[in-house]
Amino acid sequence: MVSRSELKYIQSLGQKKYRDIDGVFVAEGPKLVRELIESENAELKKIYALNKWVEENKNLSISIDVTAINEAELERMSQLKTPNKVLAVVKKFEVIEPRTKDTISLVLDTIQDPGNLGTIIRIADWFGVPQIICNANCADMYNAKVVQATMGSIARVNVIYTDLPVWLKQQSGTRIYAAMLEGKDVTKMNAIREGFIMIGNESIGIDKDLLQLANEKISIPRKGKAESLNAAVATGIILSHLV
Repeated sequence: MVSRSELKYIQSLGQKKYRDIDGVFVAEGPKLVRELIESENAELKKIYALNKWVEENKNLSISIDVTAINEAELERMSQLKTPNKVLAVVKKFEVIEPRTKDTISLVLDTIQDPGNLGTIIRIADWFGVPQIICNANCADMYNAKVVQATMGSIARVNVIYTDLPVWLKQQSGTRIYAAMLEGKDVTKMNAIREGFIMIGNESIGIDKDLLQLANEKISIPRKGKAESLNAAVATGIILSHLV
């Protein structure tokens, strides 16, 4: 059984300001927690789990104590609609200075939907894109919905938040591709080995100041009548052609 103060502390991590103060975030669910346990990059601070999860994972090498809790406690701790067996408090990942030469990076302008950001992180991991550069208006990568949507990829993709116009102007010589409704057909482009692929806000696209920095506008050809594509879906399609 956990104390009331401990329950309140876990609940407080649902808010960004408290995650920032302690430099930790919450990860939930058997698959995600197992991924983080097995990751070399993740440092788990505490695990709270139902006895069922403890029994199922008794052969798993866990370097920290696991606190057994009941379903009512898990439900009170959880930031998800459907709590699932286990919850971990994890140290935020070290921010690594991005390597921009001889690699592909994603640049995200105001991706505000947590599910979209989490899925984009997972897509980047799938295609071997090592880093994502976001502006401050993107969703927080440690938001519970973002963490959940990454399905563990959050431990393998370097996510940086910065002033995009200033940062991009400093990256002279690296080509910038802007995803637009009108642009060069990505299905007819050759794969690239270096560059920034810029994805814009879900409803208004890429900010005009950022768009001016782009070297090339690229687009996914439309066959039907849909007005636009989901940002994460578009990212996956573009990477499938350019990586």
